[in-house]
Amino acid sequence: MVLKRDTAGSYLFLAPAGIIYVSVVLFPVFYSLFISMFKWNGIAKMEFAALDNFFTLFGDPIFKKAISNNLIWIVLSLFATMTISLVFAVMLNRQFRGRTFFRGFFYFPSVIAPIAVAIIWRWIYNPSFGFINQVLKYLHVNFQQSWISNPQTSIYAIFGASVWQGMGGSMLFFLAGLQTVPEEVLEAATIDGASNPKRFFLITIPMMKETFVIVIANLVVGAMKVFDIVMGLTAGGPNNATQMMSTYMYSQTFRYNNVGYGTAIAVLMVVFMMIVIIPYVSFTARKD
Repeated sequence: MVLKRDTAGSYLFLAPAGIIYVSVVLFPVFYSLFISMFKWNGIAKMEFAALDNFFTLFGDPIFKKAISNNLIWIVLSLFATMTISLVFAVMLNRQFRGRTFFRGFFYFPSVIAPIAVAIIWRWIYNPSFGFINQVLKYLHVNFQQSWISNPQTSIYAIFGASVWQGMGGSMLFFLAGLQTVPEEVLEAATIDGASNPKRFFLITIPMMKETFVIVIANLVVGAMKVFDIVMGLTAGGPNNATQMMSTYMYSQTFRYNNVGYGTAIAVLMVVFMMIVIIPYVSFTARKD
């Protein structure tokens, strides 16, 4: 009787969280899936279209460009953002004067609102008096660009701004991971004659497996749903060169009132993230 009463009490305490989860997470997901099967402008009567929105998407060249840009962003995140974050974490894990200040200094951009970052970098990338072009001009390097209005460079320019903002979060994870590596193991490897690179790649990196799982998962998810900084700098332009799935979803839903079509993009974003993240986390986080 006591067990049943305790069980009922447990469910009672879980009920508020369950209600919030159902209303804020589950219901919107299934309602979005429902809307994606209709042609609807958000006001007029909904017209059932079954899977037509999804078939149209896979024939849409702009959507294909958006997927390509998201994939480019994922690759750049895994190689550039993760590498830069790891390098800074290794440097800031050492004992030196002012270490705490520099940790805060390099983490600070992560707490700035993405739209504010976009405004800052819009000035930095200004073709006439922007910081980058002015430095190149001062150094007599003839490589001045219209960085965010050139289709060839725009996505990489936006990614550069994103790295400046995003590396602090990954750096913090790596710092935490580095501090879990036992000093005794590293000292034993040093006594055995292991060089610093060998200790790092053969001992430190393998012992930070869980940290890499978290960082890579965060970077991939972030790359799949990147939105604010792209909208703030180019809004998907020029000529859809920086269009992402999230920005294309926004434009279709709120600019062109293709609510069903835009929701279909959102559904595919969720599916793509699940396809990538769930197997990765399940495989890398399993116990040996």
